[in-house]
Formats: sequence, C-alpha cells, structure tokens
Amino acid sequence: MKKRKLRNLEVSSIGLGCMGFSQSYPPFIPKEEAIDVIRKAVELGVTFFDTAEVYGPFKNEELVGEALKPLRNEVVIATKFGFEIGSNDDYKDGFRPIGLSSKKDHIKKAVEGSLKRLQTDHIDLYYQHRVDTDTPIEEVAETMAELIKEGKILAWGLSEAGANTIRRANSICPVTAVQSEYSMWWREVETNGVLNTLEELGIGFVPFSPLGKAVLTGRFNKDTKFENNDFRSTIPRFSSENWEHNVKLVDYVNELANKKNCTPAQIALSWLLHQKPFIAPIPGTKKVSRIQENISSENVIFTPDELSDIRSHLDSIKLTGNRYNESQEKLINKD
Repeated sequence: MKKRKLRNLEVSSIGLGCMGFSQSYPPFIPKEEAIDVIRKAVELGVTFFDTAEVYGPFKNEELVGEALKPLRNEVVIATKFGFEIGSNDDYKDGFRPIGLSSKKDHIKKAVEGSLKRLQTDHIDLYYQHRVDTDTPIEEVAETMAELIKEGKILAWGLSEAGANTIRRANSICPVTAVQSEYSMWWREVETNGVLNTLEELGIGFVPFSPLGKAVLTGRFNKDTKFENNDFRSTIPRFSSENWEHNVKLVDYVNELANKKNCTPAQIALSWLLHQKPFIAPIPGTKKVSRIQENISSENVIFTPDELSDIRSHLDSIKLTGNRYNESQEKLINKD
C-alpha cells in the first residue's frame, strides 16, 4: 500500500478501525477469527490500526494487542484515553461511559492499562478520545509531553476537537493527528475550520466512519429499516423521516461506482484520499474481503473535473438529521 504522513508518523494510506470487533456493530466474530482478520490486514499492507480503552470496554485493546504482538515493529497502533469507565453495573446494552476525565492522574493510569493490554512498551499515537472541558487542554498537552519524554507514547492527538482547542493544544505539545468523522455522508470539518487548521499547522487527519457508518458501501436502499439493536437506529440521520431523503446520496454514490467500474465503498474512500494528502481514513470491517476492497480504493483516480462535479452534486444534496443522539452530541467539542 501507499503511505501517508501524519506529521511525524508514516502510516498506510488506509488503516483499519477495530472498534467493530468488540462494540456497536454486532454480531461479533470469534476472537481467533478476529485475530486472523487483523493479521491478514497486515499481510495486505495495512500498517495503521485504531482502538481505544473504552471499546468493549478494554476487550478491543486486548484483541488488537494479541493480534499485533508478533508484528509490532511493522505497525502503528493508535488508542485513546479520556473516559471514566465504570464497573459492570454501570453498563446496560453495551458501552455506557460514566463521564470524562483527562486529569493527569487519570491519564497516567490509563496509559499503563493500555500498554499492558496492547502488550507493548509504547503507543504510537495516543488520542484524547473526547475533550474534557473540566481540564484545560494545555494541561493535557503537558501530560502528553511527559509521556513522550518517558517513551510511553511516540505522538499524541485529539478526537472530535474544535479548531481553537486544536490550536491551544498544539502550542504546548505538537499534535500529530486529529480524528473526527468525515465522509461524503458528513462533511462538517470542511466548514467548521478544523480541516483548514490542520493544514495550516501540519497536523494529520484521520477520518473515522469514512463510509458513513456503512451507508456508502452500497448495502442499503430506500426500503432499508434499521433494527432497534443496530447502533444506527439511535442516530437522527438514519431515522425513517430523514433516511427517506438522505438515501439520495447513497443512490448518487452507487451511480458513480457504476460509471467508474468499482464499488461504492471505493468511491467514498478514494474521494476522501483525494481531498488532502495528510488524510488517512480508518474504515472498520470484520471481513478480509472488505479490507481488500477498501485498500484497492487507492487505485481509483478522479480527475480535477470529476472532483469538481462530485462536489457540486454533494452540495446539491441537503442531508438532514444530526450524526449522533443528544447525549453523544454533548461530547463533541466545537470550540
């Protein structure tokens, strides 16, 4: 695979988001099968793997750690801190964090837990999972600088952070990457100053949900109904009244795929790769066939005229509905 630079880290142009092996998108495949999928991704050229302590919680880091231990020197592992994680009694129907914390003591404890579960002596990229407004971002950055000096992390980043917060953090300890949602399905980073700020400061960008939570894979149509146990059923953008309208984008991406003789997922990922050279998306999947499909998207080429035409079409399709429910929206930093 081709490589891209996230500031000081070199990664495969397309990584693998590992959350779905343990959370949000059941059914979950057996552990040994998941390990095989992750290792096959490395064989196929993927070097960038994304996890977090809250995925599971903890189970996803353990899985990624076991899968990548024999391949540790060949890969870049990103994980995240910042949630307070309760006991089993605090969970119902899956992951429910009990709060945010990026206090120094909390981070120091979190990094030790992640290192142990990942079976490694360092974390390549350590994200603050959500901005904790009770802890100044400058203090978080200072803690990251300490962890870098100690060799426990090589670089750090932010997830779902606003442009001003990114600037403040970067002024204390250089930020390597920012992670947020970005795709043909959700393009807010183009208008809220985040993408421009990253380009100005030389910070990499890692889009999660680059396939619009799978809607850009070509699997869905206007008659699709999301079951109650499907994560998407909690998201306003997928509600029946919004889906009826938003499916127009899905139809458009399918048309593009037919014209370019590729899959809708490859259209969506290639479009992202064409936006900026410092973008490395992390689509999630539990299937080797999907990994092969996704990484082949770097071979789909758009001309400047095609990109201009696509943007015009995207701008003409006014999508409706928020990307998260009310409680999750409150965790997004817009400053």
